Amino acid sequence: MDSELKNKVVVVTGASGGIGSTIARQFAAEGARLVLHYRKNRPQAEALRKELKDVESLVIRADLAKEAEVKKLFTAAVRQFGRVDILVANAGSWETRDVPLHEMSLKQWQQTMDGVLTSAFLSVREFLRLVAKQKCGNAILIGSTAGVFGEAGHADYASAKAAMAFGMTRTLKNEIARIAPHTASYCGGRINCVCPGWTVVPRTATKLTDAAAVRKVTATMALPQIARPDDIANAVVFLSSDKLARHITGQTLVIAGGMEGRLLWQPDQIDPSIV
Repeated sequence: MDSELKNKVVVVTGASGGIGSTIARQFAAEGARLVLHYRKNRPQAEALRKELKDVESLVIRADLAKEAEVKKLFTAAVRQFGRVDILVANAGSWETRDVPLHEMSLKQWQQTMDGVLTSAFLSVREFLRLVAKQKCGNAILIGSTAGVFGEAGHADYASAKAAMAFGMTRTLKNEIARIAPHTASYCGGRINCVCPGWTVVPRTATKLTDAAAVRKVTATMALPQIARPDDIANAVVFLSSDKLARHITGQTLVIAGGMEGRLLWQPDQIDPSIV
């Protein structure tokens, strides 16, 4: 089925990462033109650009927690392509160590909020300013199951992703529809959120070599398997298509094999005599 994404201009933040790079590849397969954002991993971003040689692309570095750098990113994108049709706000970072809230430093909390929520705010804000001029456009926010079910030891990350998945997505669906209103031939501006669960990417590779950890994170899934990056990318491309997803907005799609939550205790941690 034709997604009608050919020649659309797509900004993918965090395109050098495992999920971001796969999202970019899927858009390239649809014939879209790409702005590949990275913060630190320029070699990976450049390698991706060379790989996607059949479509026009631009590699841009930016610290998305800094207002001026976000402005420069979108200015460069418009200078190259003349417009931006789709934003995939995928960039985000977290502290990999488990740190319970009562032991968490203010510095860690603020760094995570900046790296996840502030970066999304600044990216979406700059994009919406273009949408207001273009009168069209849609965005996909990449959340996390941590924001849906919580994540012990990662209250900072879970809180930031929950804000994206619910407060931001559900508010902005109303705002974007006003600055990019529907017409007889246009569905109107849309915004949705995709929340991946555990996914096979380099960042999680070490933890996923632990069989006990895999059993724990898949134990509450109807489909007890770790997601692949393509599972996420396919959903993002679908939601980005005004043809395929024309009447879908303000939705939070969880891609985690039917996860209902995570086990709080292992069986050997429960004393049945006092339950």
